[in-house]
Formats: sequence, C-alpha cells, structure tokens
Amino acid sequence: MKKIHLLILQSFIKPFIVTFCIVMFVLLMLFLFKYIDDLIGKGFEWYVILQLIGYQSAVQMQMALPLSMLLSSIMTFGNLGESYELVAIKAAGVSLRKAMTPLFILVTMFSAGSFLFSDYILPIVNLKMGSLLYDVRNKQADFLIKPGIFNSTIPGYAIRAKSKSKDGTILKDLMIYDHSTGSSANNVTLAQEGFIQNSPDNSFMVLKLKDGVRYEESRGKNSKTYDPRRQFIRFQFKETEQKFDMENFKMKRTDENLFKSHHAMLNLKQLKVYTDSNYRQLDSVGRMAEADIRNYYNYYSKYFNPEGVKVKPQKVKPYKNFLDDIVPAGQQRQIIGSAITQSRYISETLGNKTMEYKAFKDRDIRYRLEFHRKFTLAVSCLLLFGIGAPLGAIIRKGGLGLPVVMSIIFFLIYHIISTMSEKAAKDASLSPVVGMWMAIIVLTPLAIFLTYKSTTDSSLFDIEQYKLKAQYFVNTIKNKFSKDKKQI
Repeated sequence: MKKIHLLILQSFIKPFIVTFCIVMFVLLMLFLFKYIDDLIGKGFEWYVILQLIGYQSAVQMQMALPLSMLLSSIMTFGNLGESYELVAIKAAGVSLRKAMTPLFILVTMFSAGSFLFSDYILPIVNLKMGSLLYDVRNKQADFLIKPGIFNSTIPGYAIRAKSKSKDGTILKDLMIYDHSTGSSANNVTLAQEGFIQNSPDNSFMVLKLKDGVRYEESRGKNSKTYDPRRQFIRFQFKETEQKFDMENFKMKRTDENLFKSHHAMLNLKQLKVYTDSNYRQLDSVGRMAEADIRNYYNYYSKYFNPEGVKVKPQKVKPYKNFLDDIVPAGQQRQIIGSAITQSRYISETLGNKTMEYKAFKDRDIRYRLEFHRKFTLAVSCLLLFGIGAPLGAIIRKGGLGLPVVMSIIFFLIYHIISTMSEKAAKDASLSPVVGMWMAIIVLTPLAIFLTYKSTTDSSLFDIEQYKLKAQYFVNTIKNKFSKDKKQI
C-alpha cells in the first residue's frame, strides 16, 4: 500500500471516530430528553439506566453511522484540500479516484458490517430495548409525600401529611385513610408524627406512628341503610407501626416473547416467513368474504351462466318499470324488503372484512418496509460517503465549520426524503420498495455529479468564480445597451 493511501486512511479514521462519538452523544441526549418523565422519580437501579443507554446506542447506529460517514468524509477531504495535500497528490501522478480507492474499500467494509449488524444484531437489540422500555414506562413512580396533598399511589390507602423533614423521612400531622379491606367502612388513622423506613428486603414500607388515634367504623350487610347499632371503635396509641406492601412499585419484566412478532424484531429469514404467513391470511380473508357474500346474490335472469359457457346474446324486451312489469303487485313489498336486508348484510360483511383485511395489509407493508431497511442502511453509508468525499474536495475547507453545515444540510435532505417516502409507503401511497429507496434514488445522481466535478477540479463552490461570472454578465449587458443607444 502506498504512503498516500495510508495518509488518507489515517486522515479519515480519526475524524470518523470523533464525529461518530459526537453524533451518538447527541442522539442519546435526545432519547433521554424524550423519556425523561418516564425515568425520573421511579427509583431505577443504575444498571437499568445503563442497559437503556446501551440498547439505545445500538438502535441509533442506523442514524449515527451514515451521518458520521458524511461528516467525516467532508472533513477529511476538506482538510486535505485546504492544506493543498490533494494538489500534491495529483502532482505526484495519482488521481483522486485512485487515492480514494482504499478509503472506498474501507467504507464498503463498514457498509457490509452495517448490513450484518442490521440483520443479526439489531432485531435482538430492538427486542431487548422494546421490552425494557415498555416495563420502564409502565413502572409506577416511587412513593412521595407532598405536604398538604393526599397521596394515593399505594393501593387501598390515601396518606396526607401537613409537613415533613428535609430528608423526607419524618412526617408531621399524618392522616391515613384505609380502604384496603375493600368494604365501604371508614378507617382513619391520625398521628402527630411518623417515621418512614423500608424493610430489609425492600418489600414493605414501614411507617412508625407516634401519639395518634385510629377510628374504625364497621357497617352491616346493607350499607345503604342507616344502622343505629353499628360498631364504632377508637384506638389511642403512643407508638405503633403500619406496613405498606410495595410490590406494585417494583419493575416487573414482561416476557420478551410477546414482542417477537413485531416487524422491527425480525431478521431477513423471519421477515420472509412472517410475510408469507401474513399473505396467506390476507388471501383467506378475501376468500371468506367472497364465500359469505355469494349466498346473498340471487340471479333471476335465464342468461346468467355461472359455469362460464358461452351463450349467444339475446334481445331483451325493454321494460318501463321492472317491478310493475315483472313482479306481481302483492309481492313487491316483500321483495323490496328482502333486497334491503340482503344489501345491508352484504354492506356490514364487507365493512367487517375490510377492517380485517386492512390490518393484515398494514402488517404486510411494514414487513416489506423492514425487509428493505436492512439493505438501505448499508447503501446509505456508501451514498453519503459518495456525496461527502467529493464535496470536501470541492469546498476545500476543514475543521468543524463549513463541513458541519454542509453535512447537516445534505443529511437533512436525505432524512426528510426518506421519512416522507416511508410514511407514504405506510399509507399505501407508494410501494414499499420505492418508499424505502426513494432517498437513495434521488441523491445518487447528485453523488455522481459531485464525483465528476471533483475529479475535473471544478470550482463548484468557489464564490470568486461566481462573482467573476456575474460581473462578466453585467458588463456584457451594459455593453449591449450602450451599443443600442449609439445606433439610435
């Protein structure tokens, strides 16, 4: 391998690692900001948060890798162009295409790795991430007492404290309503002070109460009527304890098998199997609808031939009024009512089958979109490198200034086109193939154009060249007008 190739590879790898880390950090921060309400105040262990961040890092790979590929390629060739190293490479007799060959091989290896990642690893990560995020979002928030406000997060209890200590362990002027028995009786506990602590296994919250009274009222079987002989009990205590079951505050893990049929949790082989199975169900819905409706069509014409045998067309006598000329007057009302009933049944049957058919059709579209997504991730890396490398050679600016702006612009174009086309494919406005490959189809000619301009040393983004051309155009128009005035 030539030293030029090593120079370009070293110039690319460092910016790629830096930009990849920066992009991944930004995407992770966006994820945390999105689910910040589901994470704060629930008492998660540190390893749960790390698992979420780790899974999300793998999920965001499909967006971070193409963006960092585009940004690092623009920075690499922008730095080489700004320091006139590209000029030296061309002066040594090495064309830009040959100098980019090992870098293109490296990017191809990255693309192949991204394809394998999206097919083998990403479905498993999506499954782990989806089940964990589902459990995190459904976990109940930790028990928290706000002064002067009743807290009903513990099932069967409503607790209020007028004030509490700074660390939240000591509560003042407590009032506890107990409805845990499920009866309509009123059980109220009042205490001057309470101390909160957890049991050794964290299964219960123990509330030590001091200087209080407990009121218990029991009602008979018929609680709606007034019973003058119902019991009313009052207990006074100096110190007592009350336990609250905290089982509902623990995060319960859902069985991952419940999420395995989701389209994002399947690899290529599984997607083919699920697509074929879904297509059979889709076809069976249409056949069942046809079988249900067929019995409610009555054919009275003698020319109707269900066997498909060819018959000679016959002249039919025109009728002014079909009912009056064909149907006896005494049967018209019965026939009209029967026809309305049958048409109503057919309409309801088609409506129900349409909803079922639409559900299977939407599932089929999502399976096909996910199938093509496995390939578009790898191709997008090649495409954005094909845009970024020649673009950096043309603008000849390094650092994090203009390259970042240009890369964000082109990536936004790519992301907007892909998002809009994918949404159109989900709505069945476009086929899944066109929807997933639309951004690549649109931007491939741009990559070819930029590559051609970079190999021909075009000054595509040179502002001075455009100023000279604009000045030349203005001078030409002025000279033309001056000649026309002289002739007049």
